[in-house]
Amino acid sequence: MKPAPTTYPVHELIRNRWSPRSFAAQPVEQEKLNQVFEAASWAFSAMNLQPWQYIYAHKADTAAFQKILDCLVPGNQPWAKNAPVLIIALAQTANADGQPNGAAMHDLGAANATLFLEATALGLHGHLMGGFDREKTRRDFNLPDNLTPAVIMALGYIGEAEQLEEPYLSREKAARSRKPVAEFAFQNELPA
Repeated sequence: MKPAPTTYPVHELIRNRWSPRSFAAQPVEQEKLNQVFEAASWAFSAMNLQPWQYIYAHKADTAAFQKILDCLVPGNQPWAKNAPVLIIALAQTANADGQPNGAAMHDLGAANATLFLEATALGLHGHLMGGFDREKTRRDFNLPDNLTPAVIMALGYIGEAEQLEEPYLSREKAARSRKPVAEFAFQNELPA
């Protein structure tokens, strides 16, 4: 575990949520996976449209898992192949009437955050990846035009960092850091 070194006190779930690249071989129980998706369903969304969908595969589902893995860029594949579950997070960017949903990506992000906090509460951890081929994902999963693949997630129990090769081992062991609040939160107006 690598709790976040926060300046201000925050809830333990937030401090303990982090994005490992090292996963144990232990499978994720379907009941726990259902639970994290249930948590995602309760995220806030504009007009309660809940514009998110997920496609997932357990590592044991060899062909389906490999299909998702093959969409990742080569830099993510060496470590993501060891995750027990891979998940494609999709945003429904147009409503049923064809009108654009300008909040879809925001709302999917809220669902993903809620999913990850529930996962942390269950002893699971995940790593979001923007490094994947979106067009290949769209083709391989026959996605309709109104669904946009936003991220791919690796989910599972934390494994030993030493199972990773470089440069992933160094990244796994590096200290966690964030911008200070004063660099992104401004009272009344942005600085000149």
